[in-house]
Amino acid sequence: MRKIAIAILSLGLFACGTKKKPETTTEEIEATANVAVESSIINEDENHFASLKQLTNGGDNAEAYWSFDDSKLVFQVSNPEWELECDQIFVFDWQKDNLMEKVPQMVSTGLGRTTCSYFLPGDTTLVYASTHLADSACPPTPERTNGSYVWPIYESFDIFTADLQGNITNQLTTEPGYDAEATVSPKGDKIVFTSIRTGDLELFTCDIDGSNVTQITFDLGYDGGAFFSPDGTQLIFRSSRPKTVGEIAKYKSLLDRGLVEPTNMELYICNADGSKLTQLTDLGKANWCPFFHPSGNKIIFASNYSTERGYPFNLYMINTDGTGLEQVTHDDTFDAFPVFSNDGKHLVFSSNRNNGGTRETNLFVAEWQD
Repeated sequence: MRKIAIAILSLGLFACGTKKKPETTTEEIEATANVAVESSIINEDENHFASLKQLTNGGDNAEAYWSFDDSKLVFQVSNPEWELECDQIFVFDWQKDNLMEKVPQMVSTGLGRTTCSYFLPGDTTLVYASTHLADSACPPTPERTNGSYVWPIYESFDIFTADLQGNITNQLTTEPGYDAEATVSPKGDKIVFTSIRTGDLELFTCDIDGSNVTQITFDLGYDGGAFFSPDGTQLIFRSSRPKTVGEIAKYKSLLDRGLVEPTNMELYICNADGSKLTQLTDLGKANWCPFFHPSGNKIIFASNYSTERGYPFNLYMINTDGTGLEQVTHDDTFDAFPVFSNDGKHLVFSSNRNNGGTRETNLFVAEWQD
């Protein structure tokens, strides 16, 4: 509120002069105040952001993905004020709906834990993973293992499709163990997801209806968070691939307990059929949540590689041949999950900026400029 008050005061001072100006309307004051707030959340050297708008205020909001026509966003959120015990999936019109004032449409069941939602062609259905078939309650969140930060790999995750009213229309996976992290090709013909059905966390593709499942990766390690290129011919993903005897033993031991340690991940790129697999980054630490630039020639991702304490995370871009690393955000907290709109005009991402020093992670949308 202090920044808004300052903006209104500045308006009054500017209006003082020798020639009387028309009265400033309430709408004009609010518009100017909003511009001031939006400008204030762009940090120095964040030159790719022509503007930046905060979409949510409170809770843990992450993994927002665009509808094919770019009018809507689907995302997962955990927010006590929305009476959510753990992540559920919501959809909203990012240009019309004010999430500061109302709760958007929930499209998951409200049971269990959900993750990784994505629109299907036509924008009337979406895909997401959920544990609700195994238990209506939230599965437990693991504590640190010997001081290490770990992610849970819930074996009860399966992948479903649903309409925008939250009705499940299909179950795409029925294999035992973890099936999640599904995203859809911009061409609308394929889904890529992560599964443990072969004993390790590998990437698979399938048709939109779940048929023609094909394994894409085969090497030991957690391959996940995959996205198609704009033309649907390539995949970008992050992987933690153990190499030494000790690393392999630790990875397998954690996996046996349904856990992975995501502190050492690099980016890999391959053709959509898994061929021509190439390691894209070799930066160290955690490089993850990659997404293709609309040109198809660059990747935007989150990394903490330049820090000594493992924090903060900022957004970076790199060419698909591994050259031209560029820092995009310059924040001292957490920026991650960057996703370009299909028309390339906007970037949505999650951030801890502007949260009043709390742990809240909110959604932001930037007007992008190359």
